[in-house]
Amino acid sequence: MGFLDVLKALFPLVLVIGLLYAVLIFIKRKGITVTGKRSKIFNIDVLSTQSIMPKKYISVVKVENKYLVLGISEHSINLLKELDIDENQIDEEVDNDTIKNNFLDTLKKNFGMK
Repeated sequence: MGFLDVLKALFPLVLVIGLLYAVLIFIKRKGITVTGKRSKIFNIDVLSTQSIMPKKYISVVKVENKYLVLGISEHSINLLKELDIDENQIDEEVDNDTIKNNFLDTLKKNFGMK
């Protein structure tokens, strides 16, 4: 095995690593990141998540200007309800310290339960 054979084997490796690095730089410049619970591409916020069984959750998610209640299991995500919440209503409820608003209260209120 000569020097040219080693060079022929290493050249594709160096080329692939260089392409991966170029893609990484491109993604960083475009600002396409997903950090924690917030996605900068689609403006998605996970507001609250409640475990109901092992590997089964209910989450309230804000996508753009819509609030969605999602049922999440190990193999699927289902839309349970789209909440009709006004941004001003949320600001008023946050300002009133007498109203304790947790996940269960919000879910009951929007499903019409008492």
